[in-house]
Amino acid sequence: MSGQKNGVLWTAGLLIPALPVALVFAVVLAPGQDASAACLPPDESVTVADPGGLSTGEVAGYQGQQLINAAYVLAAGEKLGMSARDQTIGVMTAMGESGLVNVDHGDAAGPDSRGLFQQRDNGAWGSSADRMDPFKAATSFFTVLQTIENRDSLSPTMAAHQVQRNADPDHYAAYWDAAVQIVTALGGTDTGNLEGTGDTVCTGMAIGTGPVNARGWALPNEGSLTSRFGPRTAPVAGLPNYHYGLDFGGACGSPIYAANDGVVTHAGGPHKGMSGNVIEIDHGGGVLTRYGHMYANGVLARTGDTVRGGQQIGRVGNAGNSTGCHVHVEITVNGRLTDPEAYLRSAGLELD
Repeated sequence: MSGQKNGVLWTAGLLIPALPVALVFAVVLAPGQDASAACLPPDESVTVADPGGLSTGEVAGYQGQQLINAAYVLAAGEKLGMSARDQTIGVMTAMGESGLVNVDHGDAAGPDSRGLFQQRDNGAWGSSADRMDPFKAATSFFTVLQTIENRDSLSPTMAAHQVQRNADPDHYAAYWDAAVQIVTALGGTDTGNLEGTGDTVCTGMAIGTGPVNARGWALPNEGSLTSRFGPRTAPVAGLPNYHYGLDFGGACGSPIYAANDGVVTHAGGPHKGMSGNVIEIDHGGGVLTRYGHMYANGVLARTGDTVRGGQQIGRVGNAGNSTGCHVHVEITVNGRLTDPEAYLRSAGLELD
């Protein structure tokens, strides 16, 4: 999926399926769980008691059939055993794709896009009737979301992007708070601790740690090497250039680890010729490492932080001068760029 997909308020014939018998259910925090720190609901699903009776009233600017459609998204997630956070991601995505209106025409992604999630006619999302059925379309969305094993370690908008492949991974973040309000209202639950987290990773979530060798060195990412240090044809411009780093082709959102102990000297936008968002670490002895192409919400370290080798400092992105998710790693020694692959091998690391 690509392009902006919200704001198309067309009415269409709705295929409203019979929902499973629903029980009134309230999400409660597990004993000892700090909502403000965890920023996550527990694993249980939210259940909507009476979706057919939700055609009146307004929540976060949405009303009538829009709220009924949101109820079917929640019901589909509940049937698959998705968490309240997953269900809220589903509602957020449908809001960003169609405004919670079951549109029967395509958008910028293509004329074959249909339904709440603007799913394409490519064989992956079922028949046209399936894509125009809110419950079935949501089931297809959640079935793919289930396959993203690290989705709880991603921001909601990035988790949605892994399913929808929108041109702008941050597109859905603007709908998160409204989705939280809708889930809270329709499910009779208290999920207010989720507000304001559509483009961020919750602070209470565990951050990964990479393997560290006996000399304190760790691979920056577990992906395969996709572009080495040296002359090459630039993938964006298609012209000869010199590649001053080493690219690890990690999946979008996968962890980026500090190569060794050090102090973060930059964490933010473009830095020293590197595009997207960049983290730089001073390891002492004249050695610096830099990690590039993160999205803004994938920068987990802050300038001035002291980090350890193998500590997760970011998440792989596709920001800046990039054609796909990967992390570009540079190493300088006494101010001179050096081949990261050779340097990491000399530090005792095995690279694919």
